[in-house]
Amino acid sequence: MAGVADSVSHLNGHRPAAMDPVSFHAAAQRILTTVNTVIDGKSDAAKLALTVLLAQGHLLLEDVPGVGKTLLAKTLARTIDCTVNRIQFTPDLLPSDVTGVSIYNQASRLFEFRPGAVFANIVIGDEINRASAKTQSALLECMEEHQVTVDGTSYKLDEPFMVVATQNPIEMEGTYPLPEAQRDRFMARISMGYPDKAAEIEMLETHQAVSPLANVSPVVTASDVAAMTATVQQVYVSDAVKEYTVAVGRATRESPLLRLGASPRSMLQLLRAAKATAALEGRDFVLPDDVRDVAEAVLAHRIILDRKAAGAGETPHSVLRGILSRLPVPQAQPGQPNRAAAAAGSRNR
Repeated sequence: MAGVADSVSHLNGHRPAAMDPVSFHAAAQRILTTVNTVIDGKSDAAKLALTVLLAQGHLLLEDVPGVGKTLLAKTLARTIDCTVNRIQFTPDLLPSDVTGVSIYNQASRLFEFRPGAVFANIVIGDEINRASAKTQSALLECMEEHQVTVDGTSYKLDEPFMVVATQNPIEMEGTYPLPEAQRDRFMARISMGYPDKAAEIEMLETHQAVSPLANVSPVVTASDVAAMTATVQQVYVSDAVKEYTVAVGRATRESPLLRLGASPRSMLQLLRAAKATAALEGRDFVLPDDVRDVAEAVLAHRIILDRKAAGAGETPHSVLRGILSRLPVPQAQPGQPNRAAAAAGSRNR
C-alpha cells in the first residue's frame, strides 16, 4: 500500500503556480499543432479535447468505428510527458481490473493493494460501452473524486487526472448504454464525424507507411498541464455570465421537449469549460459566447428527449440550439469595471 502512496504525483498536496499568458499560449499551440499533425481535418475536435483537459474534465468520444476516436485519445496523451494507461473495455472486464484489488501475500501474511489501470495521469477507456454497467460504474468514484476506494481504504489518484473514453453508438452490436450517472461525469462529448475529402486524401498519403503516432513525442510535462489548469482557474467570471450559465441549465429543465434536463454538476462543468475556452482565446475573462460555444458539447449527452419530441425528429443538439437562440445574452452595464463589462457583453459575431 505504501507503494501506491509513493506513486502519487508530487503535484498532489500543493497548488501549482499559474502559467504566464505567453507560456500558456505557446504550450497550448504545441499541443494543438502536434494533435493536428496526426488527426487530419479535425482541428475543432482537437481544440475541444484540449479545452476539457485544461478544465480538469473527462472526455467522451462517440462515433462509428474507424473515424479516429482512439487515435485522438492516444495522440493527446502522447503530447504530455505523463503516465498513460489504456483499458480495453470488454464484456468480461471486471471492476477490479479498473480500480485494483487487494491480494493476500503469503510471505508477509498481509493483504497488499495492487493498483488498477486508473492509476495514471491519463486513462484511455477504449470502447467503454462494450463493458457491463457494473464495470462502467467502477469509474464513477475516480472520475468525480479523483480517488479509488477498495476494501474500505481510499487511494488518491495522480494529478492531473483525465479519462478519455471512446464508444460506438448504442445501435452498434454488442454495446451497452452508459448510465446517466456515468454520462454526467464526462465534461463533454465529441462526435468525430468523417473527414472531408482533402483530409482523407492527406491521410492516405501520410499514414500508410508508418503509424501516425510513431513520431509523436511529448511537448509539455504534467507540471506544465497543472500550471495551465491553474491559469484557467484564475479566469474571471462576472455575475452576469454566472446568471446566464444558470439560465441555460434551468431552461433545459423547464423545456417540454426534455424528459431530463442538465444537472447542477453540468453547470459547474459548463462554466469550467467556458473558462478554458476564454484562456485558449487569450483572455482572462469569460464572455457569454464562451458559454454558448461549449454548451452543446457539454450538455447534449446529459439531457434526455421526451418521447414525443424524439418522434417529431428533435435531437438534443436541436433543443439546445433553440434554447440558446431564445435566451437573452447579458449586455454590459454602465459603471462596470472594464474587465467585468467585457465579460458581461457578447463578442461581435
